[in-house]
Amino acid sequence: MAPPLIQMKDIALTFGGTPLLAGVELSVSESERLCLIGRNGSGKSTLLKIAAGLVEPDSGSRFVQPGATVRYLQQEPDFAGFKTTLGYVEAGLGPGDDVYQARYLIEQLGLTGNEDPAHLSGGESRRAALARVLAPSPDILLLDEPTNHLDLTTIEWLESELGSRRCALVLISHDRRFLSNLSRSTAWLDRGQIRQIDRGFAKFEEWRDEVLAEEERDQHKLDRKIVAEEHWLRYGVSGRRKRNVKRLTGLHELRQQRRDYRGAAGSANLAAAEADKSGKLVIEAKNISKSYGDRKIVDNFSIRVQRGDRIGIVGPNGAGKTTLINMLTGADAPDSGMIRLGANIEMATLDQHRESLDPKSTLAEALTGGRGDHVMVGGKPKHVVSYMKDFLFAQEQMRTPLEVLSGGERGRLMLARSLAKPSNLLVLDEPTNDLDLETLDVLEEMLGDYEGTVILISHDRDFLDRVVTSVIVPEGDGRWIEYAGGYTDMLAQRGADLKREAPKSAPAPEAERPSKAANPAPGKRRLNFNEKHALETLPKTMAKLQAEIAQQQQRLDDPDLYAKDRAAFDKISATLAKAHTDLQTAEDRWLELEMLREEIEGA
Repeated sequence: MAPPLIQMKDIALTFGGTPLLAGVELSVSESERLCLIGRNGSGKSTLLKIAAGLVEPDSGSRFVQPGATVRYLQQEPDFAGFKTTLGYVEAGLGPGDDVYQARYLIEQLGLTGNEDPAHLSGGESRRAALARVLAPSPDILLLDEPTNHLDLTTIEWLESELGSRRCALVLISHDRRFLSNLSRSTAWLDRGQIRQIDRGFAKFEEWRDEVLAEEERDQHKLDRKIVAEEHWLRYGVSGRRKRNVKRLTGLHELRQQRRDYRGAAGSANLAAAEADKSGKLVIEAKNISKSYGDRKIVDNFSIRVQRGDRIGIVGPNGAGKTTLINMLTGADAPDSGMIRLGANIEMATLDQHRESLDPKSTLAEALTGGRGDHVMVGGKPKHVVSYMKDFLFAQEQMRTPLEVLSGGERGRLMLARSLAKPSNLLVLDEPTNDLDLETLDVLEEMLGDYEGTVILISHDRDFLDRVVTSVIVPEGDGRWIEYAGGYTDMLAQRGADLKREAPKSAPAPEAERPSKAANPAPGKRRLNFNEKHALETLPKTMAKLQAEIAQQQQRLDDPDLYAKDRAAFDKISATLAKAHTDLQTAEDRWLELEMLREEIEGA
């Protein structure tokens, strides 16, 4: 078995009281696909930072194979000091790395490379950060929530790209489908310890439930044993105390074991405060259209939303999902067409960007609006500490500034604010962002039990399949179509996946930029950076392979080699055969690209 590329032994780390990590051991071997699972606040991101060498543990050791390259994708990339996204991505390359890969990946991820990092959206910054860690083709990729802020088409592109690479992967993500498709082993970080299985995420939840059930049985046995020993202590110890000192000591140890036990964290208690029922018809839209300049965002779209419907809106970033949802809920007027809202609509919304949160305010102030110690939940006062506990916040966090909360904690806070308002129509923009899997389960159950109507935007395929009853999808040029069922049902009906927007061309260096007269006509096929680079480098590759073939053939021509060293003969023969195969592949690719170049230039 190959030695691990990264190995961490007996890692311990404590922030304040309870240990965050206690004796954690984790190793990652060549080509391994590992998903790291755990509750919000369990230490997943911290452990990944330790693996990347960015955080020093209190104790324990970290080993990285000499020569192995490691790249770490953090949740919030630091663009300080960079004027363009291309500069940021190229700064992640090491000596000898291919600069064309940086430009190629920027192009594939829909950026130009000229963007100012100070003005990037959440999705754009995530795509730039992905290009930076993917471009060097590292031996180990440590990815912390890589799908956050990405649209569905980009998530599926990333899934395909990672699936085709041979590097080792360690993934933290809340996207079940993404984890199931990519992982082959699972590490569960729970109460400071790691449990690991050689099965992908698809088998994780069943295994986790078995482990917790067994643990609960063990604790019940321990409790019964303590009761039995205490009964002996009260009624059976007199006259035999000296002979049973060991048994008495054992009872003290059992009690200590029970005191030291850290139970599994509870589940969030999500419940939407429901208003009186709305009318049967919630929203009716007839032939609505919206354009910005010459670009059609929505064109002649009609829909009837009935009470109890769960509607998902999906599509690439920039397709107009938020514009459509704003028109349907009356927040934005269409250019033409008619919108009618039903009777007795009480709407609660979840803002994806969390812009309404003041980072300097405290958790209690964000929930109460800065007024007293009570939250109005469904029109009734509830003490803020009690409401915080429903969403897995500890009492000690009351005065915690929002700026120090994790992404998952901010996500739960936004849900807490939205669900406190009485409603019969929930409008949720990316409700799953940063939520851990357990909280996602509870959110899905809550939406299933909610008697009102739900309209949501999401890029989480599994969440859509579990929650919505229909999906609205952009078909291009402002056309939107509603499909019955979840995301998978929509794909089956369409017979094709959603299309990504054609990526914008990445900038070429000044010396490579053609003159205006030489610019191809709009819409004309051009070689991309990867193809141009291959055309330039393949002749050198072919020359090296030809030289290697000549060298290996010369060694093989020795008539005594087979008799003197059969192992060397076999090794040289295998090397020679591989070189011939690689040369044939390189020649075929070069010929294909050369014909394409001639076709483009002659058109």
